Amino acid sequence: MSPTAHPLDPLSPQELSTAAHIVRTAHAAIAPLHFQAISLLEPRKAELSAWLADRSRGPRPARVADVTVIAAEGKVYDGFVDLKSGKITKWEQLDGLQPIITLEELQNVEEICRQDPKVIEQCRISGIPASDMHKVYCDPWTIGHDERYGNATRLQQALMYYRPNVDDCQYQYPLDFCPIFDSNQQKIVAIDIPSVRRKVPREGRSINYHVEGVEAQGGFREELKPINITQPEGVSFTIQGREVEWQNFKFHIGFNYREGIVLNDIRFVDKGVERPIFYRMSLAEMVVPYGNPEHPHQRKHAFDLGEYGAGYLTNSLALGCDCKGTIHYLDADFARRDGGVRHIKNAICIHEEDAGILFKHTDFRDDSTIVTRARKLVVQQIFTAANYEYAIQWIFHQDGTIQPEIKLTGILNTYVMAEDEDTHGWGTQVYPGVNAHNHQHLFCLRLHANVDGPHNTVFVSDTVASDAPVGSPANKYGNTFYARRTKLATEGEARTDYDGATSRTWEICNTNRLHPYSGKPSSYKLVSREVPGLLPKEGSLVWKRAGFARHAVHVTKYRDDELWPAGRHVPQTDGEPSSGLPAWIGDGTTSIDNTDIVLWHTFGVTHIPSPEDFPIMPAETMTLLLRPRNFFASNPAMDVRPSYCSTPSQVAHGGRAEVDARDEASRLAFAGGSCCGKAKL
Repeated sequence: MSPTAHPLDPLSPQELSTAAHIVRTAHAAIAPLHFQAISLLEPRKAELSAWLADRSRGPRPARVADVTVIAAEGKVYDGFVDLKSGKITKWEQLDGLQPIITLEELQNVEEICRQDPKVIEQCRISGIPASDMHKVYCDPWTIGHDERYGNATRLQQALMYYRPNVDDCQYQYPLDFCPIFDSNQQKIVAIDIPSVRRKVPREGRSINYHVEGVEAQGGFREELKPINITQPEGVSFTIQGREVEWQNFKFHIGFNYREGIVLNDIRFVDKGVERPIFYRMSLAEMVVPYGNPEHPHQRKHAFDLGEYGAGYLTNSLALGCDCKGTIHYLDADFARRDGGVRHIKNAICIHEEDAGILFKHTDFRDDSTIVTRARKLVVQQIFTAANYEYAIQWIFHQDGTIQPEIKLTGILNTYVMAEDEDTHGWGTQVYPGVNAHNHQHLFCLRLHANVDGPHNTVFVSDTVASDAPVGSPANKYGNTFYARRTKLATEGEARTDYDGATSRTWEICNTNRLHPYSGKPSSYKLVSREVPGLLPKEGSLVWKRAGFARHAVHVTKYRDDELWPAGRHVPQTDGEPSSGLPAWIGDGTTSIDNTDIVLWHTFGVTHIPSPEDFPIMPAETMTLLLRPRNFFASNPAMDVRPSYCSTPSQVAHGGRAEVDARDEASRLAFAGGSCCGKAKL
């Protein structure tokens, strides 16, 4: 690692190889070793904070690799490797835990299914001859938890499909049985068969999404003209290593196998003063529970980060497709199971976009106008979890707002249905013979607060009508309402849910710093309205395993290594006791008042599929905002140059504003002498 690199930069290819070599050498006796993960062990906050406070003289935190391996006989070990000394500083065998599933493990399942005699027989029953086994495919999924096997055996379940032609969309040909694959033995150990058998649909299949398939259905729209996005003078952000500066924002971009993008040390330069906002931000976990009660679908749910890894599954992004404009890319490197290095080019794209109107006002008396267009900075990754794609965007706005946004697309998980079969409301027939089951996508955002410093408090804010009776001095006309703020003083009190009736928000406040005008504490407000509750009932397997999703918001006192709200090792846990957030919170008595805190927010969507979602689902966007409130003295974007501006006196004298119009839209407006049909400048 370069001595000028940031301590939070991901492990380099050399560091990954070094860590694997050290572990392999020290533990040759338990070979073969399969590396499930090698990643940066982030420095303890106290160490990193000391370095951030004085980079030139502060002690640089050590580079430590966090390693998980599966050794002989399926034994699992966690360890830490100090990369400078070359020493293993921790080595622990785990009991009753299974680590993350790697891409290599997922890719093994399909070929073994095709060769297994029991699978071949089930395909024959479904209407597929043995000669067509090369046309049989599967999406390997974690099994969740199966009480028949527990967690001592490393398992996956294979969701089966058929493709008559290699370019066919397999999800229009679902099969009705589910093989169980043992990763340690590399074989099929069971096949789950439903009580009602259904043959694969074969006739009239033509809903393919590739170019030839669309052209066969009538072709593409041709009336769209090109839109070109250019920045002839270059971008407005700078990147040194992995540290970004843009429009008064400063932050570091990390990346790991599990969370994908991690943002650290987020600050805003307010009139020359750097003010901290967040210490660390990431998408920390997600769960996708399905709602069909028929065996074996009752166990179908996925923790796509904890069980597979958003980093491991990330796409290599392409200009003009995933990103448009002038793009800065960051690559990613991960350890393979054999200890080698897998390189993903363009894992992250960073670019600017026009964001519409930042602010505008026209005086109705004389048509004097100011309008300023907005710009936003987007930091994006896209990962594919079998059938679904998730585009994860962190969007920064010129007014200090941070906007996490997720776009869902890809293909529905499908299951075969018989002719005239009733879905009983648990799914939708999206194509003849194709049932897409109801499901949820619930994401957990981890926000390590640092609003004007590390001592923060969270308040829940509800907009409510006055309690005072109509006609009373406090509510004479019955028209008063206000924002009722309730302090969340303990971890137990902080377990709160969304309430649309009160437009509920959550305020991360520094109560030690009051605004000179409003008298209210400096804060960043979480505004999130797409917050469905966890629908699996209390006591169900999903409810027990996904404790983080039981409430919209949890707040915990910061403790090193409490990073993943469903626990460190997620595959095949039974949720007894619940790992992650429920275990950390315990009896809920720990104070979170005016201290170092982490806010966890679960949001998402409940998806009742429809035919419009098939064969590929149009992107569905979920967004939320982290907005400054009582943080700035006034509108922090007033120093963004307007695209058009005229004062009353200028309008009266037919003059023009002295504005340096830097972008094309402004140049056109000034050249034409008008804005939206208003007075000339």
